[in-house]
Formats: sequence, C-alpha cells, structure tokens
Amino acid sequence: MRRYIFRRLLTAVFIILIVVILNFTIIKTAPGDPARLMAGFDNPSEELIQSITEKYGFDQPFYIQIGRYFKSVIRGDLGDSYLYNQPVARLIADRIGPSLLLSGVSIILALIIGSLLGLYAGKNEGKLIDKIFSTISYFLNSMPSFWIGIMLILLLASHFKWLPTQGMVNVRANYTGFRRVLDIATHMILPVITLVSVQIPTYFRITKSAVMQVMAEDFITTLRVAGMKEGAIFRKYVFKNAVLPIINVFSINLAYVVAGSMLVEIVFSWPGIGVLMYRSIMMRDYNVLMGVYLLISVSVVIVTILMDLVNAALDPRIRYE
Repeated sequence: MRRYIFRRLLTAVFIILIVVILNFTIIKTAPGDPARLMAGFDNPSEELIQSITEKYGFDQPFYIQIGRYFKSVIRGDLGDSYLYNQPVARLIADRIGPSLLLSGVSIILALIIGSLLGLYAGKNEGKLIDKIFSTISYFLNSMPSFWIGIMLILLLASHFKWLPTQGMVNVRANYTGFRRVLDIATHMILPVITLVSVQIPTYFRITKSAVMQVMAEDFITTLRVAGMKEGAIFRKYVFKNAVLPIINVFSINLAYVVAGSMLVEIVFSWPGIGVLMYRSIMMRDYNVLMGVYLLISVSVVIVTILMDLVNAALDPRIRYE
C-alpha cells in the first residue's frame, strides 16, 4: 500500500505540473489585453498601457513568464491580483469558506436524498413509485442550475418575499452570534435547493442502476432460494455492493466542491470562489485564475487518492499492490 501511495503521489505531482502548464498556456493565449483592461475604459493613454505591460511583464517571452510563475509557486507565492491589488492567496482564503459551506452542504444533501430515492426505486423497479421518482429525476436533469435559481428567486423571493435574493448575510442588520448563523442559513436556502436539485438525478440514477445490477446477480437468487428474507438480503448484500459506485460519484463531485457552483454563486451573488473566477475571467486576472485552477487540480488529485483508499477498505477484492 505504501508503494502504491508513493507512486500515486509522484503521478499527482506530474499531473499538477501538466495542468498548470496547460492552464497557463490557454490563459495567456486567450484573446484580450489585460493591460488595457487594467488601464480602464476612459480613453487610457498608450504610455499608461505600456507602463502596465512592463510592470507586470506582459511583454516578456512566454517561457520567461511561466518560469517566473513556477518559481513563485514553489516559494508558496501565487502572485498578486491585477484587479483587486491583493495577494491571490488572501483572496482565495477569503472566498473558499463560503464556497465550501455552500457546495459542501449541497453535495451532502444531494448524496443522502438522491441515494435514498435510488435505493427505494431500485428495490421497487417498474412499480409506480419508481416511475414517479424517475420522471422527477429526468425533469430536474433537463433544467440548468441558473434557470432553477432564477425561478426560485422570482417565486419565493420576489413574489412571496419569503427568502432573501442574494448575498450571504444581511449587511444592514449586522447580526452577531446565533442570529448571524441563522441569517447565513436563511440566505443559503435558495442556492442550496438549486444545487441539490441539479445533483439529485446523478445520485439517483447511479444508485438505482447499481441496486438493479446487484439484485440481478446469481448469488442474490441463491440467497432467496435459501430462504433469506428480502429485507436482510437488501441490507447485508445489495446495499454494501451498490455503495461503491455512489462513493465514486461522490468523490468526483467532492473534488470540485471548491469551484463547482460558479453559476449558482453568480445568480445569488454568493461571495465564493465561483464569483471570483467569473470576475477574473472577465478582467483577464491571470494570477487569480491560475491560483484557483491550481487549487482545483490539487483538490482533485487528493480526493482521488483518498477515494481509492476508501474503495480498497470497503471492497476486499480491490488490491493496489
């Protein structure tokens, strides 16, 4: 197992290196001049644009720019934001908490609800309840997250005025203590419902398919013939064998928890990594984009390795040596 982990770590370093190079290349070759954007739109002079270009090294050859970036990353310095004039690490640190809170709660709720519905539908395949759940799943899967968010805002916030439309807290009230926690929870309701709605179909379909596949195995038929009760078969054998695909899907979604809700964050003005990425893309804030992409690649690699170890612990048939 140690040899496997060591090999995976070496592979992870290589993958992160390749991802950084590809992201740096794509971002640098994208259309648009960041110096002109930073100079403003009020008829900036060419001298100002040239000064900004030289200051940030935009006129340097590509290999020099990427070499400087790698040296900074090795030192733990992700550079400064051109747009916010702050260290990128500080910007990400300020935004990662709200993103993890929103996406983390949504992924866990979607996992629980979608898996339970999938288990019940798979156990009752072909019956009315299965058809109802499957229809709802297909309906939710066909709708984009931003559209669901907008509809929820129009219905529950604008029309009925039950919930706030945007932000993470009520800045005018300036609550503290438990009132602040309750305020954050209230602002989370609409974006969490939106994210859970678009993620439930994935867990539902995977769980249902896994349950149906396991229940069709020969050893399940043997257990039934032997007289074991259906409930005991489902609890001891079907659920345990069907849980592995669910964990794999959950691990993939968990890896992108940092920036996986960008559209929803934009719709609800949630102060997370998603909004930071969107503004950085629009303003060609290279350092912020590179910092976020580096964070995503590292999180994907770490979660993938952890999930491999979890799979090995849950399934004795999996061996990595």
